Amino acid sequence: MCANDMRAAAVLAVPFLIRIAADTGHPHRADALAEVSCPARARYFGVASRDQLLLPRAETNDGLHDGYDGYGVEVSGYPAGWSVAAARAAITADTAFLKPLLDDPAPAIRIRAAYALATATAPAADPEHGVRAAFRTRLAAEQDPIVRAALVLATAEATRAHPRPPTTEWIGERWRDPTQAPEVRLAAAIGWLCLTEEPASDDLRAAVDDLATDERAHAMDTLPWMAAAGGSGETGLRRCVRTMLHPEQPEPVGYDDPWALHR
Repeated sequence: MCANDMRAAAVLAVPFLIRIAADTGHPHRADALAEVSCPARARYFGVASRDQLLLPRAETNDGLHDGYDGYGVEVSGYPAGWSVAAARAAITADTAFLKPLLDDPAPAIRIRAAYALATATAPAADPEHGVRAAFRTRLAAEQDPIVRAALVLATAEATRAHPRPPTTEWIGERWRDPTQAPEVRLAAAIGWLCLTEEPASDDLRAAVDDLATDERAHAMDTLPWMAAAGGSGETGLRRCVRTMLHPEQPEPVGYDDPWALHR
């Protein structure tokens, strides 16, 4: 089965996967939740640049996908972007099942729930985008630094799709705050860079370079955003830092396009 066939099948399965994830007694709920938001995302494997990471839809400059938002077409001939929109609509319709998972006892479930909810669209009747409020509410109680980082990245992704300047400012405050966990500050720095076009300040560069240790970079690969951004032995955090703050540095020797396996 080719990638587009698998995407179409995954879209149809999204509501069922969400219900499996919400069933606290199901033995495969974590695996189901891990698959929920994959069809709702654009080309995201190996993507780590400011202009593409957390972007709700793919952008290409090759002129090959005009009118298809950079997704290309399914084998049926329909724009693949339609299936992405359908997956996002399915997730949006089932946010009532997903939001409670932000309070699940298992950190992996909380992280995956945030990852899925970040792709929800904002209904016209909800201009402030309620999932952002859910992220903030959970963040106030969350103690695990990796889960807190996930909630910040999820907030940034939701804000990139549904801009809100006060939220962008709030994320900027998180990376500047030395009382925040290093993982949170790193997630906030990456999120802020993706939400603005402002040049990275010396303070931001210094903070990121100081906090992005090898140990922390490997720990943050637990986050699906970072896991997808990495490749060829380079962690997602390292790739984001190199691409966003040190573009003069070459890619690791032997780097391959991670998306090639998913086309």
